[in-house]
Amino acid sequence: MGLLLTPAPASPSWLRWSSSQHRFRAQLNEDQEMTQTDVFQRRGIPRTRVQLPVLGLGTAPIGNLYRQVPEQEAVDAVAAAWDRGIRYFDTAPHYGLGLAERRLGRALSGQDRSEYVVSTKVGRLLRPNRAPRGLDTDGFDVPDDVVRVRDYSRDGVLRSIEESLERLGTDRIDIVYIHDPDDYWTEALEGAVPALSALRDEGVIGAWGAGMNQAEMLQRFVIETDIDVIMLAGRYTPLGTGSGN
Repeated sequence: MGLLLTPAPASPSWLRWSSSQHRFRAQLNEDQEMTQTDVFQRRGIPRTRVQLPVLGLGTAPIGNLYRQVPEQEAVDAVAAAWDRGIRYFDTAPHYGLGLAERRLGRALSGQDRSEYVVSTKVGRLLRPNRAPRGLDTDGFDVPDDVVRVRDYSRDGVLRSIEESLERLGTDRIDIVYIHDPDDYWTEALEGAVPALSALRDEGVIGAWGAGMNQAEMLQRFVIETDIDVIMLAGRYTPLGTGSGN
């Protein structure tokens, strides 16, 4: 799971974690029950029009992360999430070399666009692979007919968004994250940041942020830019939420 940080009230007092035989489970106070209202409430991202649901569905698995997922199974997974109230869906070109975006777009094609929030990411353009070897080597079980090209420039951001819109089959993206700029701080600061701020201010996108596996650079984004939201991957688990404090 990832951790999305925006101004928000404290965690519900009725939720606490305990362990039993190395298994974790959420325990509710006897006089309270978890409801969909509790779990799927929305929080406004300051300075933007985006109302972000508390819980969302990450789509790396339907991009064949680690194993092949049949097309119908992928579509059914999104449909099942929708039926249970999920209205936030996060994706990226990186996930399955575009497969996750295409599948998510198909799965949501019959839904009212105003009912859900979609985020995707910039920083990796997908370009034809001139020397394919069969399968992707970055964790996804997909053909390597395209390759990822890192590009955090203004032009790269604009191209990435345009191509994601096409793969998703939608007319807008609510949140755009700068994806894994660990070794590209300067490029992201000078290229992606002003480009995304301009797109947000012009109303082309709803909000922008950065998505990473480390907290240190995300903190720099918060201090040094006008970022709206951050995504800290893999830091919200039953073992602790220290990065969110």
